[in-house]
Amino acid sequence: MQRILVVEDDMQIARNLRDYLEVAGFEVTAVGDGSSALASIRGNRPDLLVLDLGLPGIDGLDVARELRRTSTVPIVMLTARGEESDRIVGLELGADDYLVKPFSPKELVARVRAVLRRTSGTTAGAEVLRAGDVEVDLPKMRARVGGQPVDLTPTEFELLATLAREPGRVFTRSQLLDAIHGVAIETYERAIDAHVKNLRRKLEPTPGTPRYVLTVHGVGYRFADA
Repeated sequence: MQRILVVEDDMQIARNLRDYLEVAGFEVTAVGDGSSALASIRGNRPDLLVLDLGLPGIDGLDVARELRRTSTVPIVMLTARGEESDRIVGLELGADDYLVKPFSPKELVARVRAVLRRTSGTTAGAEVLRAGDVEVDLPKMRARVGGQPVDLTPTEFELLATLAREPGRVFTRSQLLDAIHGVAIETYERAIDAHVKNLRRKLEPTPGTPRYVLTVHGVGYRFADA
């Protein structure tokens, strides 16, 4: 049974999310602050983190920042903040998806399942993709550049795999959102820019002048075909 850690200081919301996730077949632990979240992650090693940004003490962004120093555990973040910049910061810190309050618990369950499907790495016709000196092992969800391993979150890995399957093809932001989420969901296209920024930081020798993941201005992105 896959383990979910819910980090939410509103206990009514936390109980509601726990109930829906447990009915969906997950083992759920709920905590109400950032310090408890970090302790629980170290002790219980959850398969996914549902993380509210507006936490007392250590807030959700700081939890994500600390977690990403040592772990690629998937993160679905929750926010009541209306500012787009808060969502961008969360995604740039390595969150895999987000929901803005108020939201439907059923939608959260769908988002959690979608992220975990990416994490599982079960792909029909699984193979190893090679594009230049980039190697993407789909069944093992591992990436290498010049033979050196690159630690990617599930969303970053799926984004890289989508681009590397068809070097030279230009993908719009909307197409990339569909590819990494696998379901039609309400989101916004600037999320892709945040994920690409993270991917470049890990993949590119010089992120400011990318060699692999190239921008097609006014359209989207493509993987270098030469």
